[in-house]
Amino acid sequence: MSFRRDYITKPIFSWARGVLPSMSDTEREALEAGDVWWDADLFTGDPDWSKLLAFPQATLTDEETAFLNGPVDELCAMLDDWKINWEWRDLSKEAWDFIKAKKFFGMIIPKEHGGLGFSPYAHSEVVRKISTRSLAAAVTVMVPNSLGPGELLMRFGTREQQEKWLPRLADGRDIPCFGLTSPEAGSDAASMIDSGIICKGNFEGEEVLGLKLNWHKRYITLGPVATLLGLAFKAYDPDHLVGQQDDLGITVALIPTNLPGVEIGHRHLPSMQVFQNGPNRGRDVFIPLDYIIGGEGRLGQGWKMLMTALAAGRGISLPSLSAAGAAYAARVTGAYARIREQFGISIGKFEGIEEPLARIAGTAYLLDAARRLTCAALNAGHHPAVISGIMKLQATERMRVAIDDAMDIHGGKAVIDGPQNYMGNLYRAVPVGITVEGANILTRNLIVFGQGAIRAHPYLLDEMNALRENDRDKGLDAFDNTFWKHVGHSVATLFRAWGRSWTFGAFTAAPEVGDATPFYRQLARYSTAFALCADMALLTLGGALKRKELLSARFGDILSELYLLSAAAKRWQDEGRQKEDFAALEYCMASGFKTIENRFAEILANLPNRFVAIILKLVIQPFGARVLGPSDRVVHQCAQLILEPSAARERLTADLSHVDDDGGRARLERAFALVTACEDAARKLHTAHLHDPKEAVAKGVITQGEADRLAEANAAVARVIEVDDFAPEVLSPIYKKSADVHQFFQELGEQRAAG
Repeated sequence: MSFRRDYITKPIFSWARGVLPSMSDTEREALEAGDVWWDADLFTGDPDWSKLLAFPQATLTDEETAFLNGPVDELCAMLDDWKINWEWRDLSKEAWDFIKAKKFFGMIIPKEHGGLGFSPYAHSEVVRKISTRSLAAAVTVMVPNSLGPGELLMRFGTREQQEKWLPRLADGRDIPCFGLTSPEAGSDAASMIDSGIICKGNFEGEEVLGLKLNWHKRYITLGPVATLLGLAFKAYDPDHLVGQQDDLGITVALIPTNLPGVEIGHRHLPSMQVFQNGPNRGRDVFIPLDYIIGGEGRLGQGWKMLMTALAAGRGISLPSLSAAGAAYAARVTGAYARIREQFGISIGKFEGIEEPLARIAGTAYLLDAARRLTCAALNAGHHPAVISGIMKLQATERMRVAIDDAMDIHGGKAVIDGPQNYMGNLYRAVPVGITVEGANILTRNLIVFGQGAIRAHPYLLDEMNALRENDRDKGLDAFDNTFWKHVGHSVATLFRAWGRSWTFGAFTAAPEVGDATPFYRQLARYSTAFALCADMALLTLGGALKRKELLSARFGDILSELYLLSAAAKRWQDEGRQKEDFAALEYCMASGFKTIENRFAEILANLPNRFVAIILKLVIQPFGARVLGPSDRVVHQCAQLILEPSAARERLTADLSHVDDDGGRARLERAFALVTACEDAARKLHTAHLHDPKEAVAKGVITQGEADRLAEANAAVARVIEVDDFAPEVLSPIYKKSADVHQFFQELGEQRAAG
């Protein structure tokens, strides 16, 4: 008998059991999916920076590097994004055949099953490079290696299923897709009404026990060309042929699309993106039970299977696309701002242009740092569900801002479509990334902190499990042990947060990492404040916090910033503390610290328990939100990273596709190289107040060779600034081929007036 347990803990235990909100099976399975990693350290309020800095970087094997420099470059060279999007509305047959032949669909499939057996980081690098040449091709390659039949078969399939299907998926004999979203179930995928009724039926001439399926799915990538459909549905057993339950829950099965009753082939056009995507239906489609992924024993386990696979996949594909998009924007926008002149000077010299340029460069640095760190965790065998959610949300949102900034700086060059426009299609594609794999609004408001608070908190999940324990005495013992550890942790966090906040982190322990050391002190300070505020919000709101979406979103923003900034700090250390890159790191930290402090202020202003809010404000933010963001100096230095050729610029925009053709991007690269190489000659002309190189040669200001190089550079710039135009009949069938378009309109008007 324990006095503490029976007279102090027991009443708390009884009260907590009474107020603990109910949890559905799908919620519980989502929480149990994946694992925790650095997010758990951040939730402690006292992260171990030595652990982070010692964590191995993501690296490629020689085989993976050879694939990137060989087949990936070959594929990029055969992709013409304008023709793909506006003429063919698909990849060329040559590209499809090459993708299958080189096993792009089998990157994650083990070699023993005929795949390439690549790491998550290699998968990410392949997607990164291809996406900067063609988004349609990148999505085509990405999806079979993300959430889909291949991933699910590898994790949960029977040996027979793996041996049958994985080799066919690896070499492209089968093209996979996965059907989850339906008209009734979007973000709330668990509310699907697609059904599978257990019954006996005829399959390939024999009567077997199986499932009669009816479904309607939409937004399914690769669906129109898929030969193997992974399908999520709810299984029912009304005749109790396999057990005593009627409703068995969400189940996942493999459906060959040539089966009777499958309707597939129609296409959607998502934001004018032409990767294969479309709806599909099934009407009374019968499959044997051994088509369930994992066999009959996996009936009803589909949601957990999906959440487990998504915990990893969501951290690779879209973050790779987004980080590549930001790096691409940095490279082309910096180059364009450098070569484009207005009012007699490069537009990159205007402070109003430097501001978005710095934001693009900082975003590129931050997102790629987080992508690499997340891939390193995945390479090491972690499946961090919360971090994957953070990455999908933050990467796509920040890419959106970077692309908007790039469009603003390019102006009409990026607005007028045509083969020479290297920005327009990326701009149109942004909403797709925002929406898929969990809409960002949902992820921000409900998932990041809602899931993170339970999974990553050092004690909360154990307390909840103790409260839900059917054996009351056993639950009380477990709760008593965990609860008082939680209390001790909270008290220690309170005093730690108080000390760190009032001293602005000046005496906080931090690794000795040169100029970046102060950043670690501030991150530790904010982590402590976050842990304390999260505990107090959970204590005062309990289950009601689940419905306080705006508060949850702000907590999620802080957790996201802490993770992303940790990644940026580690990147700077891993890359050898490059002095030239420090401006990008400084920009990221100043921007992130501003967001963190503003979110704390918003939380304290809106926490329902005002007494607790006032105490917290005195402890963690006695002087209010003080960080203003990057200084003008930092903005200028960060913008310069992408305005001039340098090793820092190459690091910031590494591993993008470079195809030396006559496309708009290649023209820009050539013009940028020529203009920057002629900088000294151009400066001489400017100093002499001359505009004509010939006159400058005559006056001895520059040499003839310099004049020739300036002329070549000017011609190259003119080709970049050009925008496309089209004959009217090319754009619309209402125009007839006539040399006199005005005559056509006149005739058309006369016909309408007469008729």
